[in-house]
Amino acid sequence: MNKKMIAVIVGASLTVGVFGLGAGSAFASDKVGVTGKIVAEAAPKPPKGARAVVQVSPNPTAKRGEELTITGHCGGGKGLKAVVSGAYGGVPSLENIRIIDDNPKKFVAKATLSHKIGNGVGPVFVDCGGEAGVTLLVTHV
Repeated sequence: MNKKMIAVIVGASLTVGVFGLGAGSAFASDKVGVTGKIVAEAAPKPPKGARAVVQVSPNPTAKRGEELTITGHCGGGKGLKAVVSGAYGGVPSLENIRIIDDNPKKFVAKATLSHKIGNGVGPVFVDCGGEAGVTLLVTHV
């Protein structure tokens, strides 16, 4: 994952957070139309280079030493190339990262939550060969 991809992901993540879109509807919203019916509003696509989608389970109750499952899709990317975690005090939050299935339409990876971290929130990035994605992992010891 290169610096440009990380910058795009971080920028998109910050934009989502600033506009409050992360609370339940990341890229969509509902409006009440003139007739009183709820009408789905078309949402813009994430920027090119940041269209991969990633989920971590269990989350938000991950505990030290627990095996996590990382799933998602590549949003047009070539396939899962890497999973990278944030670091706390220089210690990566994920260890023993293994790509189980690199399928761009539904990838699966496994990792172990480090024994050296405490309670906190950190990013988990995926590199899908042209598209990248990020989610937040909440840890609880």
